[in-house]
Amino acid sequence: MSSLKISLKKIFFAFLLILSTASFAQVGTIRGFVYLKDSGEPVLFTNVILKGTTHGNATDVNGYFSITQIPPGTYTLMITSSLGYDSLLETINVKAGDIITKKLYLTTLNIKLNVVEISAEQEAKQSETRVSVNKIDPISIKKLPSVGGEPDLAQYLQVLPGVIFTGDQGGQLYIRGGSPIQNKVLLDGMIVYNPFHSIGLFSVFDADIIRNADVYSGGFGAEYGGRISSIMDITTRDGNKKRVAGKVAASPFGAKVLAEGPLIKYKEGGKATASFIISAKTSYLPTTSKLLYSYIDTAGLPFSFNDYYAKVSFNANNGSKLNLFGFNFNDKVKYKAIQDMNWDSYGGGGNFLLVPQNSPILVTGNFAYSEYKIKLEPEGEAPKTSAIKGFNMGVGFTYFTGKNEVNYGLEVLGFRTDFDFYNSLNRHISQAESTTEIGGYVKYKYVSKHKKLLLEPSFRAMYYASLANFSPEPRISLKWNIVPRVRFKFAAGMYSQNLISANSDRDVVNLFYGFLSGPDNLPEHYTDENGNVKEVKQKLQKANHYVAGFEFDLGKHLDLNVEAYRKDFKQLTNMNTNKIFDDNTSTASVPDVLKKDFIIETGRAQGIDFVLKYDYKRVYLWFVYSLGYVTRWDGIETYRPHFDRRHNANIVASYIFGKNRNWEFGLRWNIGSGFPYKPTGGFYEDQNFTSGINTNYVSSQGDLNYFFSKGEVHELPWYHRMDVNLKRTFLLFENTKLEAAVGATNVYNRQNVFYFDRVRYKRVDQLPFLPSASIVMTF
Repeated sequence: MSSLKISLKKIFFAFLLILSTASFAQVGTIRGFVYLKDSGEPVLFTNVILKGTTHGNATDVNGYFSITQIPPGTYTLMITSSLGYDSLLETINVKAGDIITKKLYLTTLNIKLNVVEISAEQEAKQSETRVSVNKIDPISIKKLPSVGGEPDLAQYLQVLPGVIFTGDQGGQLYIRGGSPIQNKVLLDGMIVYNPFHSIGLFSVFDADIIRNADVYSGGFGAEYGGRISSIMDITTRDGNKKRVAGKVAASPFGAKVLAEGPLIKYKEGGKATASFIISAKTSYLPTTSKLLYSYIDTAGLPFSFNDYYAKVSFNANNGSKLNLFGFNFNDKVKYKAIQDMNWDSYGGGGNFLLVPQNSPILVTGNFAYSEYKIKLEPEGEAPKTSAIKGFNMGVGFTYFTGKNEVNYGLEVLGFRTDFDFYNSLNRHISQAESTTEIGGYVKYKYVSKHKKLLLEPSFRAMYYASLANFSPEPRISLKWNIVPRVRFKFAAGMYSQNLISANSDRDVVNLFYGFLSGPDNLPEHYTDENGNVKEVKQKLQKANHYVAGFEFDLGKHLDLNVEAYRKDFKQLTNMNTNKIFDDNTSTASVPDVLKKDFIIETGRAQGIDFVLKYDYKRVYLWFVYSLGYVTRWDGIETYRPHFDRRHNANIVASYIFGKNRNWEFGLRWNIGSGFPYKPTGGFYEDQNFTSGINTNYVSSQGDLNYFFSKGEVHELPWYHRMDVNLKRTFLLFENTKLEAAVGATNVYNRQNVFYFDRVRYKRVDQLPFLPSASIVMTF
């Protein structure tokens, strides 16, 4: 049997070799990497073209490009200067069958060369489908006013279309109707289970280590799987390959240190290089807030965290590379003597990129292990704990043929969940389970002759071992370039996932962010919205996505993007907050809704997003408006989850001024309609029967509890907040600069309601006016 497998592998790879040899025997290929000359970091999404021809391509997140099917001849290879760097021209002679690998270096733009310039951004709009994806880089993040003066990905994400943020304290991000558990976060290919701290203004990621972040709010391709709502794919920098550099920053909220540099210096045209990057940031807010923000709470703000990340990169002469990395993120909250919470996350792994010597195929891969633990200790209640640990690995192949591409690969991940929880009725829910998921995918990118049509059909197959469920998932995206300045785009697909959250979509505030593997003891039947009783055939959570929209170039620097979307959540698993009986033989006649740990729900999210963006020289303006509707059906009633915000809008402005452009002013204003809630119908004494049947319910002291009114759902008051900052940059030496910034969050001190504590009958507001100052030294 083993010899048969080896023979099949040999036949497969021989087939690929014959195919690539036959395809490229009469033509040539130019491929390679584009780097920044001053640091050795790759240049992303810039155009590499053969001047005077239709041959060309854009670099990817690794700076890699591939131009195939080039007829023999002499050409001028050109890189445009749209990204603030000098254009590059190089003469190359291509022979039949040649695969030429180049390493190209761009320098800072000093003199504008007299060449034809093509906007990289404009080219990308016409050559990539870009449906429901936001590409983020550090420059974009820094244009936003930031709490404490330091830019943070969490604050930037809150501005994106379709993203709803529920609060400054323990709030979470909900992307186009999907809950946090349905959003997959990848850091250099490694799964990060909790990317945000309890004070929702900060993520675990240092913005200065991010090279690129792709946020897919829906309709993503088959290269991603295991989640039914969205994907956040973050790639970090390799570190400066030429010199030791770093950054030190401090503010009332926290401090950070970053260091990077070469282990083996790179030289233009030289051999292998190696580099490192290390980041550490911490929050000392519980201490400083007692002095600076005592008007909020004399005991101080209870949020503290630490984030550590390190990476080493090894680069071969032909552009192949290996990255090794590790992280530790942790968070602690001591919330007003009501509950203590802490979580800890750590992991490590690597990824690689291989450029085979005589093949047009590009090979990528990753391997990683990560772990996350959380513990919540509410006052007077049993502790709640959750842990998840596991590995993920994968390998992918990209085959270039002209402007078309074939991408295929295989992913394997395994994890173990350990969960222990008591619901509001004091019923014990626990789970310890291990599972494995296997996914394979193939994706084809077709570009018509004159780039009128871009078509990307893809297919993913997922197998969930613990549930013995197989899930075929076809997907498609397309773009039609109607005219150069107007484009139509569309995406659709089927998605599945196993993981479920340790809280309910009905919970307004829940600092406890735990994980469970999809349970196999679900109800055997559920009732749909039309009253039909249906059999639960699979234990998976399922969703279908549909996205359609238009892109308009209203001017050379003014763009309008409009997207309408719909997500049909065909099957969701949610915690059963109504469980009051154990599920055993003695309760066989009890309805499932009163004894099962979990229930089956369905749902729908739909809406439309508008994004208007102006970016030219010193001025940056960004207007975002989202109209959304989210509903859930639990088998009994249709309800609006607590994150169903009907209207949400953001205005972002940034202006650079001063003779040397060393001043920068930033502003962000957010306004949103109120979240839904059900009024309190009344109160009652809740007996937990802690002594079982021996509990004396006449003399024992119960807890005060409440029930909801059966009337209509109401909405909280509208939310709005303005943040501003002003920054001054001082150039001290050639590579050393000092940045001093002042700013404020919630400038006009709007009293935005966070939630209402029904038991204590007390309103809890979001954070008030928060002034801050920061100082940053970069060298």
